[in-house]
Amino acid sequence: MSADEILDIVDEHDRVVGRAARGEAYARGLRHRCVFVLARDAEDRIFVHRRTAAKLVFPSLYDMFVGGVVGAGEPYDTAALREAEEELGVTGLPSPRFLFKFLYDDGAGRSWWSAVYEVRCELPVRPQAEEVAWHAFLPEDEVERRLADWEWVPDGLAAYERLRAFRATG
Repeated sequence: MSADEILDIVDEHDRVVGRAARGEAYARGLRHRCVFVLARDAEDRIFVHRRTAAKLVFPSLYDMFVGGVVGAGEPYDTAALREAEEELGVTGLPSPRFLFKFLYDDGAGRSWWSAVYEVRCELPVRPQAEEVAWHAFLPEDEVERRLADWEWVPDGLAAYERLRAFRATG
């Protein structure tokens, strides 16, 4: 999605209150919608990647989710499948399974409603070079070990911590 892409702007209850271009939403700290998809391979390993330095938000940081912003009028489920296929470089993924939603707010002007999903990807991945600088499928225990060593995107880390709590209560 480019900086010109139009996004729904939402309130603290995830109700649409307006629309803005992505670049404007980021620049003005307008609350919008995002999807986070945890992709696992046939061996249950998690797709982990490092974002490229050219990314508008959180350049060069690691992430254990694929995903991105939800377009204006786009349902979360549609965005989750679109973003997962785009970032993994595949077509024909099963529909990601919705897990939960939370409001991410870093207290510094970055706030978005975040829908968390998971999907099984048994296809060979070909991540977009303009989005992904490095990638691998890692066992979950290795992801856990790397949490303290690598610099992770803060919203992905928040989603991962909520996912662990969701599983513990699930």
